[in-house]
Amino acid sequence: MSRFFATGSDSESEESSSSDEITPKAPGTNFKQSLLLSDDEEDTKRVVRSAKDKRFEELTNLIKTIRNAMKIRDMAKCLEEFEQLCRAFLKSKNIVDKEGVPPFYIRLLADLEDYLNQLWEDKEGKKKMNKNNAKALSTLRQKIRKYNRDYETEIASYKEVNKETFPQRFYASNHREKHLNQRIKKTQETEKSEKKVPKKKKLKKREDRLEEEAEEEGGEEVEGGWEKVKGGVPLEKPKMFAKGTEINTAVVVKKLNEILQARGKKGTDRAAQIELLNALAAIAAENNLGQGILVKIKFNIIASLYDYNPNLAAFMKVRTYFSECYIIKKFEQLLVRGCVLTLVERMDEEFTKIMQNTDPHSQEYVDNLKDEGRVCGIVDRLLNYLENKGSTEEICRIYLRRIMHTYYKFDYKAHRRSLGIQGESKSEQDQEESEGEDSAVIMDRLCKFIYAKDRTDRIRTCAILCHIYHHALHSRWYQARDLMLMSHLQDNIQHADPPVQILYNRTMVQLGICAFRQGMIKDAHNALLDIQSSGRAKELLGQGLLMRNMQERNAEQEKIEKRRQVPFHMHINLELLECVYLVSAMLLEIPYMAAHEFDARRRMISKQFHHQLRVGERQPLLGPPESMREHVVAASKAMKMGDWRTCHSFIINEKMNCKVWDLFPETQRVREMLVRKIQEESLRTYLFTYSSVYDSISMETLSEMFQLEIPTVHSIISKMIINEELMASLDQPTQTVVMHRTEPTSLQNMALQLAEKLGNLVENNERVFDLKQGVYGGYFNRGAFRLYYQKGSYQQKQSGYQRGGYRNQNQSNY
Repeated sequence: MSRFFATGSDSESEESSSSDEITPKAPGTNFKQSLLLSDDEEDTKRVVRSAKDKRFEELTNLIKTIRNAMKIRDMAKCLEEFEQLCRAFLKSKNIVDKEGVPPFYIRLLADLEDYLNQLWEDKEGKKKMNKNNAKALSTLRQKIRKYNRDYETEIASYKEVNKETFPQRFYASNHREKHLNQRIKKTQETEKSEKKVPKKKKLKKREDRLEEEAEEEGGEEVEGGWEKVKGGVPLEKPKMFAKGTEINTAVVVKKLNEILQARGKKGTDRAAQIELLNALAAIAAENNLGQGILVKIKFNIIASLYDYNPNLAAFMKVRTYFSECYIIKKFEQLLVRGCVLTLVERMDEEFTKIMQNTDPHSQEYVDNLKDEGRVCGIVDRLLNYLENKGSTEEICRIYLRRIMHTYYKFDYKAHRRSLGIQGESKSEQDQEESEGEDSAVIMDRLCKFIYAKDRTDRIRTCAILCHIYHHALHSRWYQARDLMLMSHLQDNIQHADPPVQILYNRTMVQLGICAFRQGMIKDAHNALLDIQSSGRAKELLGQGLLMRNMQERNAEQEKIEKRRQVPFHMHINLELLECVYLVSAMLLEIPYMAAHEFDARRRMISKQFHHQLRVGERQPLLGPPESMREHVVAASKAMKMGDWRTCHSFIINEKMNCKVWDLFPETQRVREMLVRKIQEESLRTYLFTYSSVYDSISMETLSEMFQLEIPTVHSIISKMIINEELMASLDQPTQTVVMHRTEPTSLQNMALQLAEKLGNLVENNERVFDLKQGVYGGYFNRGAFRLYYQKGSYQQKQSGYQRGGYRNQNQSNY
């Protein structure tokens, strides 16, 4: 063969390797025929790889290096190679877009994340790491968590796949790593050893080759499912029972104690322990050992499930949680050792943790929330059981659990029945009544029992606050207000623990919103003042945390505060809350500002409302309002001028309805109440502002201007006259308001303000002069007085006072 067609340094090996197979040709043989080689020989001589194979080869080499570093816990090497792997994968973006993410890449991402989480939880192992590896572990863990967010679906399918659902090509592709490595080695090694292998054995089908590779990797079949390798120190699985052992209660109890001996020990695989207990429960059920031993095993299963997450901040997986709920539901009425109340309380706390750690805007949150009925069903079963056989303290505890699942929910069925909706058939009413008691009846019964029987202040305080919240939510204003005043909770709530304080803040907010719906604007403002004036409504209501730079707290304090947060479905709309507060402040503040326009010592009812007004005045360009705050500011300016129609259009419109007013149960009634209040307060503001312009004004004219009935106008003006807010009198025959002209004009008001300020200035100057010269010019300083008298200045000064009396005369003139 001519050296012209040889390929580099491999030409000699190619010639030597082909000498046994290529038969010599006679001279003059066609040149084209000399190049005709079999497919097998051409494959062994030259390997032509596609761009896809080259890229995947680079990825598999990096993956192999990462896995080797994982075996020896070299985190610095893992971090370095992972960064190179990400860059190499980015170069393969065109191939990935066409054919999808290679499965072996997903496999590495999932395994690496589990491996890093396992190392992170192993505190003893972290202590043994050097500084570089510990730092690399923290960095790599953060990077892999952030990087894997883009492949959540693929990783989830990898973890959950089984033999029946996952396609065969996925498993075949997962062996590409080893297959490509073997192929690369063939191109780098000499061809002599390969020529010794018979041709039939060298060329195998792809399926057979993959099966052999799977066997080399640990006997894994190509068409089989993924086998999850569990990390951590493996639990030494005790053998269940020897062959031929008679299964009885004593043997099962002994095996149960053997399994429980590993509980709490260092390095125990908690997941494996749960599996062993479940297997033991199945054996007990198969052999019909009775409900007693089965309940004993299941109690320990529940305890092991609670031990699965030793960290308080961690929460139980949803599947694990519902398996625990199923176990608790299946309990029979047997006399066993243990406290089922504690188990149910822990179960309820785990449900709250799950809701706190679930994205509230996802479908998963909705699905988890649907299962609250299952939790309430377990609580009801335990409640019925403890009412017959529990102590008073246990009954109060379970009653509080039931109250906490009821107090924040609006009872729409009871609301409809209270409204007496027409057109409802009698059968439908009977059906609704047969569904159960109203929530108000349930709350009243449970709370009154706690008021009478409970001996702990905390349970009673929580029950009172929940009862008030429920009354306020259903517009029972007077019951809620009276219960709050009789409890005197506002006097010592600052000494309560933070969760109770959060519940108190939520109750006060709901009380203020209830007062607003009932048209009691002043009570609503007073109830919401403390929460809104602090500027930390989100934090005080347990609905979120302020940024760390706005409040000094460390990471540990932040974790503690996050555990106190209220689940999303229990949140109070903060925009609605702020709108109710600002509208209440507007209805109180604008008439007060008009009545005390020239009073220099005028106090502010709401500082936050004045802040919003100043922000609106500082804007250089005033356009149409967009946000809720801008709507309230624009409405306030219109009310200040007595223009109630413009004020009404800013407060009640399509945008404000969507944001705020449509969120109330009785939307139309709230809107009508708002229109009425705006008309009345605009009338008062108009009289305060323009009363000095009129000698008299007809009540009929005022009624037409503000679209109010004449008796209503008469009532408002009468109250203003009685409270000495308006100096006028009513002429009943003519239905007019006669002004007394006792109020000063605007010019007179300005002159009075100037005189008052000048008087203050003179008093301040005299006070400063007295401080410089001593008290009364040093009159009571005996040494100075004696020296002054000896010089004869005293007589001159005395005669001067007698002649002119300057100071006394000046004071009398002033």
